[in-house]
This record gives sequence, C-alpha cells and structure tokens, in this order.
Amino acid sequence: MLIERAYVDFSAEEAAEAGESWPWTVPCVRRLVADGLKFGAPVTFLVGENGSGKSTLAEALAEGFGLDSYGGAAGYKYASSRVPSELGSAIRFDPTMAGRRMLRGPRTRRRGFFLRAETAFDALGRAGLSGVPEEMSHGEGFLMAFRERFRQPGLYVMDEPEAALSFSSCLELAGLMHELSRTGAQIVCATHSPLLTALPGAEIIEVGEHGMRSVAWDELALVDHWRRYLTDPRAYLRHIVG
Repeated sequence: MLIERAYVDFSAEEAAEAGESWPWTVPCVRRLVADGLKFGAPVTFLVGENGSGKSTLAEALAEGFGLDSYGGAAGYKYASSRVPSELGSAIRFDPTMAGRRMLRGPRTRRRGFFLRAETAFDALGRAGLSGVPEEMSHGEGFLMAFRERFRQPGLYVMDEPEAALSFSSCLELAGLMHELSRTGAQIVCATHSPLLTALPGAEIIEVGEHGMRSVAWDELALVDHWRRYLTDPRAYLRHIVG
C-alpha cells in the first residue's frame, strides 16, 4: 500500500468559507473534511447512488496524488490541460514508507493512473499504449489496455471501469485488480458493480447522505437490490412498465 489516510488540508477559516458551496456541501466531502478517509486494504471500493459524490471523491484522490484529472498518469509529459479541482488541490495524504518515496520526490516519480470509463482509450493512448486491434470490442480493448498499462506499484484510481464490460470480463477485471494489488499497488475504485465489490480482502466504503462508512459486501444496498431483482424482476418492473 501507498496511502494510509487521505484528508483535506484546510484551516478552520478556510473550511467555514468553503462549507456553503459545491463540492463542500456533498456529505462524503463534508466527512472527508471532518475526519479524513482511512484505507485498510490494497483495494478500496467506493459505492453509492448516482449523485452521491463517489466519482467526485475518486477524482479528487487522483488529483491529490498528481494523476491527470482527465484520466491519465502522473507527471506532465502526457497530461491534459485540465485544471485540478478545488477539492483535489486540497487533498493531502498520510503515506506508507513506499508512498512517501513517491510523494516526496518529483512528480514524475509518482506511479499510477486515473481511469475514467468515458476517457479510458484516449488517456491510455496519450500514455503510450500500443494500438488496440480494430476487431476487438470496446470491452476486450479495455482489458488489453489494463493488462498492458497497469503493471507496477502505484496508485490506480478507477471510475466505473465496469461500464464497457460483460459479466465474464468483469470477472477478469477483478482478477487483474487482485494481481495488481499484490505488486504493492493500491487501487481505489468507484463502482456500481456487485461483482467487483465481492473481491476478497477488499474494503468497501458506502457513500451517501450519511457521508461515508465501511460496510460488508452482503450489507450493500446494491447487492440486496440485484439479488431481489434477479429472483423476481417483475417485482421491480411492474412499477416501471405497468
């Protein structure tokens, strides 16, 4: 692992001034400002409804580490011109010894990648990824890119990587994430996937109106909903299609 805790570097006056505007009004961001976010495992999943702030939080963690907020690696060689967010600029870390070596050195020493589903191929292309064969589907190309680009210890932040993947491809991604974490890398992944979040040994942080809390996989609302839906789809669909 590289990071033991993330927090916001604010004085009391700065916190009071920022408290009435977005993103500081988002419950999970308020919790981050108040208590920070501890990481207890090499893989951490951020789970919550659309609009809960999980993607905002993931992006800020990536920016705080020096990863490209558009989607990309650390350093400036392949970076987009996107300006880091106010939250990302205020993020600080309590690193492990390995993380300290990256964070205290020049930005180009940092390793990792911020992977957004909607910008993945563009970002990977700018980072020097070899060409994806035209006959490959989006999902196949995504997995090939993951295998080729994510090989070394670093911080890997992902925002809904399951978006282009089938069930079997999600299983493969879970395996790749597990293997990557065993190299000394750390992964933070915002997701809606009950499949990915079932990865053994991973920590799950549920994000919502309550702020943030660590939960077990079988306590997740999304797991309960999927289980109920697959058992009896009509129980849900009758409210949608009459």
